[in-house]
Amino acid sequence: MSTSSVSSSTSGTSQTGYLLSQLGAGSTMQITGLASGLNTNQIIQEEMAIYQQPVTNLQNQQSGVTAMNTKLTSIQSELQTLASDAQALSGSSLFGTSQQVTSTSPTLISATATSSGAGAVVGGYQVGVNNLAGSAQRTFAFTSPSAADTVTIDGQSVSLSAGAAPQDLANAVNANNKMDVWAAVTSSGNLVFSDRATGQQTGSYIQVSDTAGALTEQPLLANAGQNASYTLNNNTYTSASNTVTNAIPGVTMTFNGVTPTGAPATINVAPPAVSSSNIETALNTFVSQYNKVIGDIQTQLSTQPTSSDPTVGTLYNDSELSNLLTSMRSMMYTPGGGLPTGMATMIDIGVSTGATTGTGAESQSALAGDLTLNTSTFESALQSNPSGVQSVLNSWSINFSNLVNNEAAPGASIDQRIQADNMQVTQLGGQISSMKSALTDKQNMLVQQFAQLESALSTNQSTASWLTSQIASLPGA
Repeated sequence: MSTSSVSSSTSGTSQTGYLLSQLGAGSTMQITGLASGLNTNQIIQEEMAIYQQPVTNLQNQQSGVTAMNTKLTSIQSELQTLASDAQALSGSSLFGTSQQVTSTSPTLISATATSSGAGAVVGGYQVGVNNLAGSAQRTFAFTSPSAADTVTIDGQSVSLSAGAAPQDLANAVNANNKMDVWAAVTSSGNLVFSDRATGQQTGSYIQVSDTAGALTEQPLLANAGQNASYTLNNNTYTSASNTVTNAIPGVTMTFNGVTPTGAPATINVAPPAVSSSNIETALNTFVSQYNKVIGDIQTQLSTQPTSSDPTVGTLYNDSELSNLLTSMRSMMYTPGGGLPTGMATMIDIGVSTGATTGTGAESQSALAGDLTLNTSTFESALQSNPSGVQSVLNSWSINFSNLVNNEAAPGASIDQRIQADNMQVTQLGGQISSMKSALTDKQNMLVQQFAQLESALSTNQSTASWLTSQIASLPGA
C-alpha cells in the first residue's frame, strides 16, 4: 500500500468538499448532486416553498389592509366634502335677500341693482336712449420729425425720436396711463386724440403742443364730445357717461345703443327676495356629491373578495359603512325637531329619491337611493314659505353634517380605522422582513447541509475506489 497515494486521494476529496462548501456559502441553490446524483436545487426549492407560505400569507394580508385603507381614505375624503356641502345649506348668506333688475331690451340698455345702495325703488320704468355719449376729439396731420421731438398733451409729455412714424406717437400715448386721451392713426396718416372719458366739453380741451412741429391741427375736424340723451318715463335727461347711476334710485343702467323712436325699454325692479337660483345651486351641489358617495360606498360593500387577489373586496359587507349608509338615507326623511308637518323634511322642499306615484315605474337611480331635486316643488315651497324652507335646511344640515362628521372628520371613526390599519401594515412589514431574513438563513443552511452530504459521499466513493484498486493489486487477487 502506498502512503503517498492515500494522501493524494484524501487531499483531492477535501478539495471537492471545500468547493461545495464555498458554493453553498457564497450563493443559494447552486449545488447539484455531484456525488449522490440528486437534484439538490429542486429539493431545496420545494422545501423552501413550504417555508415561504407563511410569508406569502402575511404579504397578502398586508396588501389587503393597504388596499382597504386606500379605499377608506377615498371614502373619508368624499364624506368630508359631503358634510361641507350640507353645512353650506345652513349659511345665513344663502338666504340673504337681493333685488332682481331686468331690462326688456338688454342689448340696448342693461340694468343691474347697485350693490352699495340701500335698495332700488320697486317698479317699472320706461327708458329710451336718443343718443349715446361720445368723447371729445382733435385731429392732427403728422410730419415725421427730422430731430427728436417732445409732444405735450394736457400737460403730459411723450418723447419721439427723429424719423418717428405716427403710429410710434400713438403707441407712446396709449401706453402712458397718465394720459387723459387715447390716440389712433387714420388711413390718411392723421393722428386723432380722443378723451378717455365721454361727455361734451366746454371751453378748451385736448391741448396739444410739440417742439419740432411734427403736428398740425385740422381745426374743422375738432369735436367737443357729446352727452348721452335719454328719456325716463317721458322726461328727458342727459348724462356725460353711458353708465347712469342716478336716474333710478338703486339701479345702474348702461346704454349700449339707441332705442327705436317711440319704443322705450322697460326696466323692471323687483321687490327684495331670496335668490332661488343660489339655493338651487347649493342643493344640486349637495345632491350630486351625495349620489357619488352612496354609489361609491355601495360599490365597495357589494364587491366580493376573491381567492386570487387579496386587494379585491376588502370592504365587502363592512358593517360600519353599511350602518352609515342606512343612517344617511334615513336622515333624508327625518323631520327636523319642532318643525311643522308639511315643512319639516327634505322631501317637503323637493329633495327625494324621485320615487313615482300611482302606476309609474321606479327608476334605477331611485332604487339605488340616488337623490333628485324637484325644482317645481322647491320653488313653490320657497315662494310660499321662505322662512319654512330655511328652517328645514338649517335643522337638517346641522344633523346631517354631524352624522357624517362623526364618521369621517379627522380623529373620527373612519380616521381611527385608517390609523390603526396603517400601524398594522407597518407591523406586518416588520414581520415579513424578519421572516424573509430567517428564510435566507434557512436556505443557506440547507445548501450547506447538502454540500456537506455531497462532500461526504464523494469522500466515501473515493476511499472505496482506492480500496478496490489496492485489493486488485494484491498478489493472487
